[in-house]
Amino acid sequence: MLKNKKVKMGMVGGGKGAFIGVIHRAAAALDSQIELVAGAFSSNHQNCIDTGESLGVSPQRCYPTYQAMFAAEAELPADQRMDFVVIVTPNFLHFPVAKCALEHGFHVLSDKPATMNLPEALLLEDIVKQHNRLYGLTHTYTGYPLVKEACYRVQQGELGDIVKVIVEYSQGWLGSADDESSKQASWRLDPAKSGSSCCMGDIGVHAANLAEYISNLHITEVCADLNTLVNGRTLDDDGTVLLKFDNGAKGVLLASQVAIGEENNLSIRIYGTKASFEWRQQEPNSLYKKYQNQPMQVIRTGVANLSPEVNSLLRTPAGHPEGYIEAFANIYLQFIEQVRHFNSETHHHSQSVPGITEAVRGMAFIDSVVAASKQSNKWYPMLNQAADKE
Repeated sequence: MLKNKKVKMGMVGGGKGAFIGVIHRAAAALDSQIELVAGAFSSNHQNCIDTGESLGVSPQRCYPTYQAMFAAEAELPADQRMDFVVIVTPNFLHFPVAKCALEHGFHVLSDKPATMNLPEALLLEDIVKQHNRLYGLTHTYTGYPLVKEACYRVQQGELGDIVKVIVEYSQGWLGSADDESSKQASWRLDPAKSGSSCCMGDIGVHAANLAEYISNLHITEVCADLNTLVNGRTLDDDGTVLLKFDNGAKGVLLASQVAIGEENNLSIRIYGTKASFEWRQQEPNSLYKKYQNQPMQVIRTGVANLSPEVNSLLRTPAGHPEGYIEAFANIYLQFIEQVRHFNSETHHHSQSVPGITEAVRGMAFIDSVVAASKQSNKWYPMLNQAADKE
């Protein structure tokens, strides 16, 4: 067990010019419990070395390929080698990097989606079990304190039976063809690097994960209409999905990257037979609880009587906003607790850290929505993960 020593992290991707690598490193550093010790930051080795130098990583541990990094790190003494690797590459590399890391005995924390398709996700699930390593997925929004609080209160029955879920994730950053020149846009719109979907694979799957996480329900069927609103694009940049859940509840999922004027507008409403919740990512410190014949209640971080898990993840006094990086940091914080206790008697898999189950469900959602959008039938069953595996 690593006890209170810093947990050593390696990184694949996140070289100079990459957006999400900076976010991951800031989140990992926030609680001073993680040390970045190695990286294959870029396929350009000079970029990799330059990135490592700017981060204080030894040039000897800035590797030309992820394969070379895992092989070399595995040979180091246990007190020197990295304990886990974080994957912050375009989608097409998520599966091969995770597979290689797991086969070399390293725990994995990966950006979503986990793979390019559902069969790969099912294979990854087998590899995780075969090598008995931890696998986490950075569905960032599950790291927000009030998202966790909403999830806890739903499980406590505060809303009664869930009957409807409405979740929206709207952005405008791909609103015109001129927006495609950036590095972040170009790979997301390339099927060879992004997979079968842009909008649903990039942000729609976050919305679906959030809906399942808070409601404690599973999506069973979808009716989807995906759109490519900017001429010349191969992949979807907008979509609407009707949802059916395993308790009979219905839902609507809206996702768009061409909603001009929107920044990162993720919001969710969960309606029950007793009350409802509303939460918005752009105002993350407030959770709205609404009743039929009573005034609305506003639950605030740092003020309300919150659950023990949520209180343990708060870093600032009431009125000091905790946002995107803090939500990322909460996922890191709970993941490294699993790493620390992995070989101890207290080893447990935190239900709060999205893992291989969420990875498989995410890919099932993306593949199902893409398939449903091509069908003339109204409803398309969520791809059966167990049946597809046989």
